[in-house]
Amino acid sequence: MSDPELRTLVDALLEEQRTLTAVERFARAHERHEFPTQQKHYRDLIPLNAPQSGEQYAFAVNLDTCTGCKACVSACHSLNGLEDGELWREVGLLHGGTARAPFQQTITTACHHCADPACANGCPVLAYEKEAATGIVRHLDDQCIGCQYCVLKCPYDVPKYSEKLGIVRKCDMCHSRLADGEAPACVQACPNEAIRIEVVKSEAVASEGRMLPGVFESSYTRPTTTYKTSRDMPAAVRDGAEKLRLEHAHWPLIFMLVLTQAAAGAYGAASALGGVLPVTFATALLHGGLAVSILHLGRPLGAWRFFLGLRKSWMSREILAFGMFAGCGTAFAAVVWLGWKMERPLAIATLVLAAAGVACSAMIYVDTRRAAWSGRRTFLKFFGTAIVLGLHAYAMFAAMPQWLVIAVAVQWIFAGIETRYHLCALSDDDHPAHRSALITKRLLGAVEDARTIAMLLGAACAACAFITPSRWPAAVAFGFAAIAAIAERYAFFAGACAPRMPGGTAR
Repeated sequence: MSDPELRTLVDALLEEQRTLTAVERFARAHERHEFPTQQKHYRDLIPLNAPQSGEQYAFAVNLDTCTGCKACVSACHSLNGLEDGELWREVGLLHGGTARAPFQQTITTACHHCADPACANGCPVLAYEKEAATGIVRHLDDQCIGCQYCVLKCPYDVPKYSEKLGIVRKCDMCHSRLADGEAPACVQACPNEAIRIEVVKSEAVASEGRMLPGVFESSYTRPTTTYKTSRDMPAAVRDGAEKLRLEHAHWPLIFMLVLTQAAAGAYGAASALGGVLPVTFATALLHGGLAVSILHLGRPLGAWRFFLGLRKSWMSREILAFGMFAGCGTAFAAVVWLGWKMERPLAIATLVLAAAGVACSAMIYVDTRRAAWSGRRTFLKFFGTAIVLGLHAYAMFAAMPQWLVIAVAVQWIFAGIETRYHLCALSDDDHPAHRSALITKRLLGAVEDARTIAMLLGAACAACAFITPSRWPAAVAFGFAAIAAIAERYAFFAGACAPRMPGGTAR
């Protein structure tokens, strides 16, 4: 009807219907009982008003009505088209209490859309976005390079790496559905209304304590999910927490760390000794380490965007430091090859950048807050590897048996410090790294034995160096020292117990 005078009441009502929001249409249809019986469960599961300034959406879980049926898991998996074995929402179990008063509680968990998300803070290419209007932490698949640093940073085991796609993916709270006034799939699927969406004030999000017994402390990321229950919740642990399991080894990172730290030490030896052979050896180690690091990336061609995260990501800073280290180290080698008189300033700059690169490597793992990757221990391991392999390189090129003895002795000193820490953590049930120490003892015994054997063989090479006046004993000893370092770095990754939420099939 284009003529206003000919408009009827029906025309006005139809026009009004076209301007109603999805939430208003839902409310009016609900009042008229136009939905099937099962859709009564959809009411009041999302806020009618969008978050205002200083607010955001958050999951709220009523533990008293959660039965662990996993309807939320199936709905999430189906709606998002996830791969087999890929889960963005999981259901687990907490248990505890006493023999007289046992406690058991099913827990549904997904991304907590933290107020200070660790995944976003660690990403070197800014593949995470915390929406200003909703507070939802979204993963930008087209930005992701598959470095998996967010997997290490998140203390709730939320981001999931896809080998097929070469990227990480995670829950986005079905943001497109929320934008249309519809509840997320997990919320609608729950037959008992155990999950709903709330609007919370970002400043009021808990910055201390824990969401649930046994999970990571909230001060790190300030998760927004709330778990509500009318029952007293005693100290409890997630089901399967007692079972020891190895973490992902990250083999490309193992070789990258050992080779780059060996290069840092070898450049120190080259600076002290001079000569073409030592600096060539150090340069080869460095470029070999940087080359193998690419194998860890699911989408290596996007790594050039690392500079986007320099403000807050230690991985971005590591890439920058090692890039400068490689450039300066190569220039140092070129000057030595050409015989130009610029060795000293380039040698000093190379060593400074090498130390910066090793420090950034250490901070990548310290910043995850895992107990086994404490600052003092991680820095000792990483710089210890550089020192030990640097001394071995010096002994090899100087062909001086006494320096090989010093290198072996220093290696055993660092190993002794590590053993002392391990025994302290093993003997104290309350030690933060106690569980990691148990994993090392029970599951990594063969790796520790291989490391010890390599160190003993290196010591035997030191004895042979006094008998055979050549570089070969020192060269073989360097190889055994590198093998010991690789074994130690494997245990560093595989034995670092990761914090998790209840749930999942591999817990």
